[in-house]
Amino acid sequence: MAKSVTLPTLLTWLRICILPIIVIIFYVPDSVLAMDSKNLFSTIIFAFAALTDYLDGYLARLLKQETSFGAFLDPVADKAIVVACLVILVYLQRTFWWGAIIIISREIAISALREWMVQLGKVKNLAVAYIGKVKTTIQMISIGLLLFDYHGKYINTNYIGNIFMAVAVATTILSMLYYLKQAQKQFKNID
Repeated sequence: MAKSVTLPTLLTWLRICILPIIVIIFYVPDSVLAMDSKNLFSTIIFAFAALTDYLDGYLARLLKQETSFGAFLDPVADKAIVVACLVILVYLQRTFWWGAIIIISREIAISALREWMVQLGKVKNLAVAYIGKVKTTIQMISIGLLLFDYHGKYINTNYIGNIFMAVAVATTILSMLYYLKQAQKQFKNID
């Protein structure tokens, strides 16, 4: 087996492959699949994807199967699932559009910054930081709650999810500022 084809990398690929299923669920006519069922199925699939996000990194360290390809692919999978779900949630009017724009813009900006740092040979300066992990965790909780969209007598996952979304936006901005500060020295050397 090639070094880049490891169990953790396969879990990451699985996360990428199941992403379209979440999107497709919401395009199934309501006469075939009621919205409550769409919410439930998409939440289960999303929760599974979030679990694989945790597992792939954990297994890579445990099994000593960390690869540069896996390190590249993991954040791509994370960003793809977060962006796709945010677009769905804004379309369904379950969350605020400006928060989604901030989160998506940050993901694009930091990806571009990482690519630039790779070209400079300074990628270690932008290693994933704790604030980035906190941001991802809060985003995943928020998206899961908003996908579920339960409006009960005592609990409203949309309301709770949007509180988490507001916190996710704040941690998104903080993490972007952190990464920009890490790369600040390189900005002085721009051609």
